[in-house]
Amino acid sequence: MKTYQLMATAASGIEAITGNELKKMGYNVQVENGKAYFTGTEADIITTNLWLRTADRIKIVFGKFEAKTFDDLFEQTKALPWEQILPMDAEFPVSGKSQKSTLYSVPDCQAIVKKAIVNRLSEYYHRRTRLPESGALYPIEMAINKDEVILTIDTSGSSLFKRGYRSEKGGAPLKENMAAALVMLTNWFPDRPFYDPTCGSGTIPIEAALIGLNIAPGLKRSFPSEEWNIFEEGMWDRIRNEAKAAANFDVKLDIGGSDIDPHVIAIAKSNAEKAGVADYVTFKQLALADFTTTKEYGTIVCNPPYGERLSDQEEIEILYKEMGQVFRPLKTWSKYILTSELLFEEFYGERATKKRKLYNGRLRTDLFQYWGTRPPRVKKELDASETKEK
Repeated sequence: MKTYQLMATAASGIEAITGNELKKMGYNVQVENGKAYFTGTEADIITTNLWLRTADRIKIVFGKFEAKTFDDLFEQTKALPWEQILPMDAEFPVSGKSQKSTLYSVPDCQAIVKKAIVNRLSEYYHRRTRLPESGALYPIEMAINKDEVILTIDTSGSSLFKRGYRSEKGGAPLKENMAAALVMLTNWFPDRPFYDPTCGSGTIPIEAALIGLNIAPGLKRSFPSEEWNIFEEGMWDRIRNEAKAAANFDVKLDIGGSDIDPHVIAIAKSNAEKAGVADYVTFKQLALADFTTTKEYGTIVCNPPYGERLSDQEEIEILYKEMGQVFRPLKTWSKYILTSELLFEEFYGERATKKRKLYNGRLRTDLFQYWGTRPPRVKKELDASETKEK
């Protein structure tokens, strides 16, 4: 198998989490702003598409060079061995972006990159007529930053946050990969309670269940690269079946979510069913103020309404004061609240243990973390012989 330089893209603020996911999978990773670079084979392209929970896309880094003129862009793009991946009938739309560069006209640059690839493939495949572009999809992106051009081929297609289970959603949904990142930023372990008291359509509890059951998040969706001829026949099916076999449905989970809106609770139950975790997550209609629990050492993660999602500042203050009154008595629970409200701690009534800047789409938010007390250490059982002596 061939080795490729690969790039996992991620939302600003969670690229380090994506990098940690890759490291745990055994890859050497270099993390930059919104990107995690690693090398891998065709099998690794499949594995990372199926398993990465916080990434947006997996891309092949096909070319990297400096270009300050259209001639530079054309010639260096044409010099790349596109025929190694693109067959004669490949459909290869070119998207692009340019920042702080001499070549600032994105439409012109896209057209030049497209023309260079067409010329290269036409010469290689001895085509005198137009390339058909009737085959598999190979999305190509041109990104120019400070005159450095990076050409990538997208193996994922639609963003990896589209797991395939959320056909319906609430009014202001959290993307699945961001929800997974929130869970992974906590101290939660699958043998402890997990709860979201403002769960909406259920994304955070569902992602927690997928993590707890070790279910690969990409199992219920398709990828354009499944049709590419760089993969050995049956490779996608084999690795997908291995991922299915890795799930552990014998785990006992205590995961729940609630919301004041009965409509979104119905959606949450439907989404959990489609995700295959309905037997492991409990959803119910409940106002935040009515949430109580006698359980200990659990984790609360929530994405309450904020900013433009509420009609006025007074509603925000009431909600967050209510949240403080409900959460503060839960001394053994760790609480993680995502919001763009800068005065959250004042309304909540307590300073956060830690804050982390994250971007929910383009909206700057903070994850306010309130760490609970740790459970007492379990003393090691005495050796049987020592017990007998006593």
